[in-house]
Amino acid sequence: MATIAFIGLGHMGEPMAGHLVAAGHTVRGVDLNPAAAAAAAARGVEIVGSVAEALAGADACLTSLPKPEHVRAVYGGDDGIFAHAPASAVLMDTSTVDVETSRWCHDAATERGLTFVDAPISGGTAGAEAHSLTFMLGGRPDDVERAREIVAPMAGNVIACGDAGAGIAAKLANNMMLFISVMAMSEGSQLAERLGLDPRVFWEVARVSSGDSWALRTWYPVPDVVERAAANNNFEPTFSVDLARKDCGLAVQAGDVTGVHLPAARLALAQLDELIAEGYGGKDCTLVAKLASPDGTLRGFDPAADAAASAAPVPTHA
Repeated sequence: MATIAFIGLGHMGEPMAGHLVAAGHTVRGVDLNPAAAAAAAARGVEIVGSVAEALAGADACLTSLPKPEHVRAVYGGDDGIFAHAPASAVLMDTSTVDVETSRWCHDAATERGLTFVDAPISGGTAGAEAHSLTFMLGGRPDDVERAREIVAPMAGNVIACGDAGAGIAAKLANNMMLFISVMAMSEGSQLAERLGLDPRVFWEVARVSSGDSWALRTWYPVPDVVERAAANNNFEPTFSVDLARKDCGLAVQAGDVTGVHLPAARLALAQLDELIAEGYGGKDCTLVAKLASPDGTLRGFDPAADAAASAAPVPTHA
């Protein structure tokens, strides 16, 4: 069994780290959010106060961080991973970043005699809980095989995508396709409702027909159709608009660099920006279905409920 440092214990990192513990590994975790750290501790993760403590004698390190700038800071800072990682450890970033940041991690690790594998994931919070994530690995073949063994307890699929940066390239293209699928699913769901179709009946039709997609099976934006969909919980985030905008923006940026035309991705990005402008960056990305509605309302979404929750008095304790 290995000793694993896990930096970033949010909605994805917490269950992932817990699965590593359940597999028999020793996991030392770091997160700035006390609630996230406490939730991970309840899963058996040993919470420590610094990256250096987490990495002491570690065989591997995984990071799960929100944005490219966080990845660069956690890896390259004075008290970061590159400063404290044992030479024998394999370093893996599961975050969704731009290709340039991922290659920077590879190059900086190589300069220091360290091993880095880009290891982005797909499957969302449901996949993280169910240890059925898809890991897309990029790096030298021997390093990728080492990473494969570490991530296995969290994964349903582990795919070697190629050399340095290939994993994150696959992730950006995949997530771009996801957001376009969300847009299609959202428009189809609203048209079906306005045409008088029973939502579950239409979902059953689409699920076994040409309208099928992972988004439709997992995130359908109408209440009481898919059990874990955000539509059943006032669109509280399983994958927030803010994070979706970040990922979609990175894909569009990659299109600009490569010269690939991405009109559908740009439309998806514009819709996410519209939700953010309306103040819904913290809601689930499937709230884009609201933009297909003729009057801007959406069954399952009550903006007043959020306002009431924000206005509620904060309880105090003696």
